[in-house]
Amino acid sequence: MYFFLKRSAPFLALLGLALGGCQPDLENDPKSSAGQADFARYIAVGNSLTAGFADGGLYLEGQQNSYPNIMAQQFAAVGGGPFAQPLFLTANANGTGYLRLTGFDAGGNPQLGNVTTNLAYTGSLGAGNTPLLVRYTGTDNQNLGVPGIRVSDITTTDFGNSTTTGFNNRFERLLPAGSAATYLGYVQERVTTIKPTFFTNWLGNNDVLGYATSGGVEPLTTVADFTTKYAAITDALTAGGAKGLVANIPSVTSLPLFTTVPAAAVGASVRATPVPASLVTTLTAALQLVPAQVATIRFGFFIRTGAGAVREATANDLIPLNSRALVGATTAPNPLPGGFGVVITGLAPAQAAGLAQALPANALPNGAVLDEAEITAVQTRTAELNAVIQQNAQRKDLAFFDVNSFFTGLSRTGLTINGVSNTTSFISGNLFSLDGVHPTPRGYAVVANEMIKVINAKYGASVPGIDASVYRGVKFP
Repeated sequence: MYFFLKRSAPFLALLGLALGGCQPDLENDPKSSAGQADFARYIAVGNSLTAGFADGGLYLEGQQNSYPNIMAQQFAAVGGGPFAQPLFLTANANGTGYLRLTGFDAGGNPQLGNVTTNLAYTGSLGAGNTPLLVRYTGTDNQNLGVPGIRVSDITTTDFGNSTTTGFNNRFERLLPAGSAATYLGYVQERVTTIKPTFFTNWLGNNDVLGYATSGGVEPLTTVADFTTKYAAITDALTAGGAKGLVANIPSVTSLPLFTTVPAAAVGASVRATPVPASLVTTLTAALQLVPAQVATIRFGFFIRTGAGAVREATANDLIPLNSRALVGATTAPNPLPGGFGVVITGLAPAQAAGLAQALPANALPNGAVLDEAEITAVQTRTAELNAVIQQNAQRKDLAFFDVNSFFTGLSRTGLTINGVSNTTSFISGNLFSLDGVHPTPRGYAVVANEMIKVINAKYGASVPGIDASVYRGVKFP
């Protein structure tokens, strides 16, 4: 049973846009200027979004199309120097592996497969059986993006030490073997060595995203912890007088990961599934129902909330893309498919209350759904952490990119690029990659353009804009 994006005429019409499109409003001013900024030595701090992560993995093409690398190319027009990244070599260009679109099944559902060749794994394992990646041995790295890192992690000793359980193997590959360095220490070392004149900082997403993608199982970063550590990273980046830009946290619940499989649509499909006659007979006998009540038996779409309650899902609950396969799946010994539960309507209130606990259900586990209360927690914490980020921008007089508002606008209206519509829709929208969280190369180019607009406005610069049409959207087979 699949609850997924169906192929349609409009969807097929977008296939031709996967590798093309056009970008409007290019700021190719022949009088390009750095204004009050100096782009001679640029460094980028952040997480997977900064590293160029896409399609569920970190690989060479994604690194080459990271927004910092795209921006550095534009900075070159106004005095910007070279920009070094910790790129995978051609021999292991597929890095950690990634998702690719392999085609469509008979029902029009997109099928995804994993790239498993030319990977960057060494074959060795660190603590906790975490696979090690080919180490980056360069000493000139300026893209400090580490997939998976939270602001709450930046002072964690041994965060990149492979002998320590819980280490981050994407950070480990940037460090000398056995290093106990913290991420904050690594940034401070890069600042001391490179003496950056300009920086971007897009940390913070994972401090709420981990909670959201785990269905509320992983903790949210506390405001107090975030406040202390975000100030520390800001101080480190500005210690030498560099100017820069900070970006806030987008509303993660508006990403394709959470919007592609609407709970309302799943619920309607489940409710439309006939209850087998054998189950009706069994329930009628077990619950001592009279014949007139048999017709009121139906299926409902059930979830387990973070509070432990089992209930029917509402249109306000969110079902992540990676949970769609659980709905309708066989989960022995439970006789009902995943997400299915029995509902009996039309009973007297007293009788209905008495039967509620006796009715069978195979609710989706809490970790597979973001319920209404958890959504509120994500939204509240995002707003609180974004206030901290903006306060730091004001404290150090830095450019501030409200990516939260920008992404929210994209989710509502999309973006027309030279007459071509691009949206946040999964696959067909061309702005987000196959993991439903990270942008495509075109999406990263759009982000870079928006950052450049903010930088130009803050520092009186005229950094030229980017032609996003030369960057691909979702790659079709």
